[in-house]
Amino acid sequence: GNEAASEQGQEEEVEDRLKEHMDNLLDKSAKARQAALQSLSLALSSKTLSEFLLERRLTLTDSLEKCLKKGKGEEQALAGTVLTLLCLQMGSGPEGEEVFCNLKPLLVSILTDSTASPSARQSCATALGMCCYIAAADLE
Repeated sequence: GNEAASEQGQEEEVEDRLKEHMDNLLDKSAKARQAALQSLSLALSSKTLSEFLLERRLTLTDSLEKCLKKGKGEEQALAGTVLTLLCLQMGSGPEGEEVFCNLKPLLVSILTDSTASPSARQSCATALGMCCYIAAADLE
């Protein structure tokens, strides 16, 4: 019983930190947003969080969209990476497809924007390819 309580406490702590990082994606400071994106990237690449993300995917998708639209270079690149990891966590079901469909036009826009930084374009290309492979129901 004690181990289970300890494990649940750790899980709640992880979720609280993730919520904080998600809140920081809307910070006015680009540095704070980038730090939040880096933390989310690390968390999503090291632990399966599908249950947690399922309830918050729309909020996270909206925040990533803002980072991709308003951010520059490094922030856009990090947002593309987090989006790829979010798609991987959501999987091939309707939730993953919804995330992909919402951000696909923006990814294509950054990818084809010759003024966007090479790292942002590369990250958006990777996100587009991975999310399309994982979550696109439409074969086109």
